[in-house]
Amino acid sequence: MRSLALNRFDTPRGRALESKMVTMSTLRVTEIFRSIQGESTHAGRPCAFVRLTGCPMRCVWCDSTYTFTGGERMTIDAILEQVRAFDCRLVEVTGGEPLAQRASLELIRRLCDEGYEVLIETGGYFSTEEVDPRAAIILDVKCPASGEAERNHWPNLERLRADKDEVKFVIADRGDWDFARDIIARYDLERRAHAILISPVWGAVDLQMMAEWIISSGLDVRMQLQMHKIIWGPEARGV
Repeated sequence: MRSLALNRFDTPRGRALESKMVTMSTLRVTEIFRSIQGESTHAGRPCAFVRLTGCPMRCVWCDSTYTFTGGERMTIDAILEQVRAFDCRLVEVTGGEPLAQRASLELIRRLCDEGYEVLIETGGYFSTEEVDPRAAIILDVKCPASGEAERNHWPNLERLRADKDEVKFVIADRGDWDFARDIIARYDLERRAHAILISPVWGAVDLQMMAEWIISSGLDVRMQLQMHKIIWGPEARGV
């Protein structure tokens, strides 16, 4: 029975049906826009963003609570049409939590098929196992001050690839920094990840103090500021 189920589209009629199903796949989308990538090692590069709606986490410092509800139901074809219009080869699928919607996996695959350089910004609650391997993962490990540290899906850290995947820690206080250092050591992230990003909660951490923590740690990590907030302000959307 399993074999039959796996091969149910392996006929001309079946493939046509599958193609139609893929075309009709829909996602709830908060916004699609083009801007400057504000974070990660790609900061400063022009980037097209597909921001999906919905997130099961409620981090206390979340700066995109407007994505929790609402959004517009769009087909993957309609999303791709908007992305193509931007004429931008770097695309980030973000949220909310993009992997909370199953159809996001198909969107990611189709973006990769069209030759885009694809970034997936995920909060780490959902497994990254089925994400198209051509896409790069930016994995946000939740620290204690977020209120969601107990919900990290730790096997995601073991799947990080040193040639492309990045891991991010959003730091609100010294306790978060100590937590991040422990996780970096426990999962050997300096070897496992392409980059380790240390990002202060906006307006909550003294930046000079954080810089000193990083300098004195001896760790191969990167302090990152949210460039888009510096340029357009912390309340701006669609940037």
